[in-house]
Amino acid sequence: MKLYEKLAEEITEAVRRGVFAAGERIPSVRQASQQHGVSIKTVLHAYALLESRGIVETRPQSGYFVREAAVNAFRPETRRTDGKTRPPAPPAAPVAAEVDVSRLVLSTLRSIRAHDAVPFGSPYPDPSLFPWRRINQYANAIARRQASWNLMDDLPPGNPELIRQIARRYTENGMPVDPGELIITLGATEAINLSLQAVAKPGDTVAVESPTYYAMLHAIERLGMRAIEVATHPVDGIDIDALAQVIAKQKIAACMVMPNFQNPLGFRMPDARKQQLVELLAAQQIPVIENDVYQELYFGETRPSTLKSFDTQGLVLHCASFSKSLTASYRIGWALPGRYRAQVEKLKFLNTLTTPSVPQVAVADYLRQDGYDRHLRHVRKVYRQQASIMSAMVRRFFPAGTRISSPQGGYVLWVELPQSVDSMKLYQAALARSITVGPGMMFSTRNHFRHFIRLNYSYPWTAQSEAALKTLGELVTQMA
Repeated sequence: MKLYEKLAEEITEAVRRGVFAAGERIPSVRQASQQHGVSIKTVLHAYALLESRGIVETRPQSGYFVREAAVNAFRPETRRTDGKTRPPAPPAAPVAAEVDVSRLVLSTLRSIRAHDAVPFGSPYPDPSLFPWRRINQYANAIARRQASWNLMDDLPPGNPELIRQIARRYTENGMPVDPGELIITLGATEAINLSLQAVAKPGDTVAVESPTYYAMLHAIERLGMRAIEVATHPVDGIDIDALAQVIAKQKIAACMVMPNFQNPLGFRMPDARKQQLVELLAAQQIPVIENDVYQELYFGETRPSTLKSFDTQGLVLHCASFSKSLTASYRIGWALPGRYRAQVEKLKFLNTLTTPSVPQVAVADYLRQDGYDRHLRHVRKVYRQQASIMSAMVRRFFPAGTRISSPQGGYVLWVELPQSVDSMKLYQAALARSITVGPGMMFSTRNHFRHFIRLNYSYPWTAQSEAALKTLGELVTQMA
């Protein structure tokens, strides 16, 4: 199949699945060229083919739009007993250790709330960068126009328009997804918990990165499972050879990773290694839970690929949310659980029953009507600049022997201190000076990373920030 034919088939499939609605404009020629990495000439050939097939139509000075007749042709009908039509039903879709890091994490998070504390230890992005006022306006308008609340509107898999908007965004970024696979959740945390519950049971062993984001460890701890940590490279990601050795020696129920802008290391796993990881796990029929919550916060020119894009057997359970890129207060996340879709939807219903409808509709309205991409470009620029500033300041103020990560996205910096420094003692000393840090022990089950800390650079860089980082450097120097 030629490139233009392949592009035409992808767009046709998106129309068939409802990602592009009747009368809706598909990406411009230039956008499609950039998103799919093909020439403008190729896109023009693809769009001409779509037009000849009756899928789209051109409107002068406006672009290409989906024809209603094409959508109707793809829409199957089922008959009720009264003879009328109704919409079709949605498609079905090293040594393991006990985990107990929740107390340390909860204590650390509570300390961040201290009055006037500099939030270097916060796991959350700066909320002032989010368009929360605009989203609240949508929510208020929705609440006013709703005559009554209907529980049926909130049931899994979630609001159809929000699902369509999320699927459309994936499709426009070169990863076509089936809207029927999507399940809306209460943030990525619920998506991860439901996914883990769907593929493993209490007592099972789950392979994780080392260091790993503590929310992953929380999920394992809550479900009574065991974690086995696998060495993780600060640039290439989880050591695939080491993981293969672990799999050869013991039974692994699942693997949990963050291939894009991992918290706390910040790396972007190379595409070749993503594919290698998926193939290794597929060969052993081991499901992998992909936490891609930072997917939109890249510093490069293009959005990174996902493990899901290399999955051919439905073994990747892809989890993401808007909490890090759009609004944290509404807790809107989702899962693309592959072959485990039916089980995840059932667990969603059993665990939390619903995701509130007003936040779903508000976010869907924002995605459809406002400039999400413009907002993201601003956020990425801010984070990229502040990552550079904080990295430079750590090099300037911290003692010799300090090493730092090179984040390719996200908003956290991983700092290795001289080995004599205890990050818990540093945490306490810094807190006494109204400064918070993330001690490295939170990111392991094995008491590793005692001389590491995680720093958050999403907040505005001010004179207070610089003074606080200088104070941290002085404390580290004293302890070293």
